[in-house]
Amino acid sequence: MPHKFNADRRDKFPKTRYAVTNWSDYNEALRRRGDVTIWIEDGTAGKWSAPKRKGRGGRPKYSDFAIETCLTLGLIFHQPLRQTQGFVRSLLGLMGVELPVPDFSTLSRRTIGLSVVDDRPKSSGPVTLIVDSTGLKIHRGSGWQEVKHGTGKTRKSWRKLHIGYDPDSGEIIASLLTIDQVGDETALPELIAGIETPVARILADGAYDGTGVSNCLSEAFGPDVEITIPPPITAVPGLSDRRDAHIEHIAEHGRMAWQSATGYNARALVEAQIGRRKFVIGPRLNAREMDRQITENKITTKSLNRMTRIGRAVFKRVA
Repeated sequence: MPHKFNADRRDKFPKTRYAVTNWSDYNEALRRRGDVTIWIEDGTAGKWSAPKRKGRGGRPKYSDFAIETCLTLGLIFHQPLRQTQGFVRSLLGLMGVELPVPDFSTLSRRTIGLSVVDDRPKSSGPVTLIVDSTGLKIHRGSGWQEVKHGTGKTRKSWRKLHIGYDPDSGEIIASLLTIDQVGDETALPELIAGIETPVARILADGAYDGTGVSNCLSEAFGPDVEITIPPPITAVPGLSDRRDAHIEHIAEHGRMAWQSATGYNARALVEAQIGRRKFVIGPRLNAREMDRQITENKITTKSLNRMTRIGRAVFKRVA
């Protein structure tokens, strides 16, 4: 139930409490996230150098795998590029592997257009897709100048992150980084374009309400896909039969009953995933240019999914 629905009498409702039922396994999974062997795959030495170029031209020294490995370690352990170079160099030395390490300028240059391979296992059946968006800070601005001296912002200081989340696997199956002016409805076609898994059900907030979204989802996943998007209070019937059914149910039973009947409350899971991204990786992007930020977001998504596969918490309500 939305917090604002009972905001004026919040003190009369006890806070819901949950307990982790697999604490031993989840605790070990949290430890393993700090294990560097999780982030450095077996057979690294054989994939570290770039393959020979078949045509004319120079050959890069490092493969995309080597660049991605270094950038992933720097992102997970919150190291700038120079410190990342020293960090990876020391890890390879401790492992007894004699490999050259890309310097910080090479890492920065190769970030643009880097091919990040998606290693998610394919789903065995249709999934539920929950979509949402959030803002990520850039340029390392803290707002101190504006607060202290009352000056206005001279440039945009954030990007917009759109994600598609699978609540069953707990993984992000679609991710898109755009400028802040791109709306949720506008970004949706590109967000779902790369999803190869069949989707049976879609949950989204009111920002996605509209005929264009419904048509886009039906074309991408078939006419039988179940779309659950809350219409606004001022909504009137006429756009589609599916939307009209939602409006009639809300008018007859109320919005809270509609949320329970349709399972719309599960959309809170994608908000929790957004909070997890900002807590584990950080609320801002490290790169300054858009091309590098796109690669950074791809590596972030892949790293979070790998953490999920290591182990997830299982909750049950206790009060």
